Amino acid sequence: MAEKPLLKRGLGRGLSALMADLGTDLAKEAAPPPPAPRSPDRLMPIEALRPNPDQPRRTFEPGALEELAASLKTKGVIQPLIVRPDPKEPSAWQIVAGERRWRAAQKAGLSEVPVIVRDYDDAELLEIAIIENIQRDDLNPIDEGAAYRSLIDRFGHSQEQVATALGKSRSHVANQMRLLGLPKEVQQMVADRTITAGHARPLIGHPRALDLARRIAEKGLSARDAERIAKTPAADKPRPAKAEKDADTRAIEGDLSATLKMSVRIDHGTAGEGGRLTITYKNLEQLDDLLRRLSGG
Repeated sequence: MAEKPLLKRGLGRGLSALMADLGTDLAKEAAPPPPAPRSPDRLMPIEALRPNPDQPRRTFEPGALEELAASLKTKGVIQPLIVRPDPKEPSAWQIVAGERRWRAAQKAGLSEVPVIVRDYDDAELLEIAIIENIQRDDLNPIDEGAAYRSLIDRFGHSQEQVATALGKSRSHVANQMRLLGLPKEVQQMVADRTITAGHARPLIGHPRALDLARRIAEKGLSARDAERIAKTPAADKPRPAKAEKDADTRAIEGDLSATLKMSVRIDHGTAGEGGRLTITYKNLEQLDDLLRRLSGG
């Protein structure tokens, strides 16, 4: 029987090869260190390192960085950073994985950090950064969707290839990328975790997405409530403010109300001619009196 051909990965050298380079060190820094950690290739001065310009994660929570910095002051950097030669600066090194540790090491006052040098191309660089952040559950849904979009747009990969390489379902990749269709203000609310991706998805393409997102956040609505209000018909929209009546119209309403002893309302038509005269009676006696007046009785 002929052997089945091996399936090729769509990204870089494949997830298995890249994960082998990362080793088993993708657990969070807070986790206990392994009994015999792999020795780094070398120690490198902090000032020789440069952040990855395509880092998927755009925000680093200050409180978490301070906690990590305090830990690094005591224990040092246990997990080596992965770096590659900086393609734009020959004397520098670009961080492939470990930017959070690098930032915390600076806060901790360390002068050098352990690194492992690898020769990754741009596609592999981006893939490793995504893998590390997703494995740590550090990426917010917006940054995650933007990272998937970058892999597809810059390197010509399909959603299926991205999903297979990163161990995600194709629908998950598609759903995270769809969030990029939200207004920027709503994307920021998702990134800040003011609302969840589940809250935001029903608002994609909605003409009042920002208003509804704010309403969801203010009232603490559930994802199901978000779906419901996103489907609410136009009657739920705020009604436009009615134009202020002029003094003459208000005077006429007052005179008629005093004469008839009933509430009178005048509404002019939008075209400038014609309109509506509304007389409100409180009981049948008032109605009979109004009919007698109108009939001349």
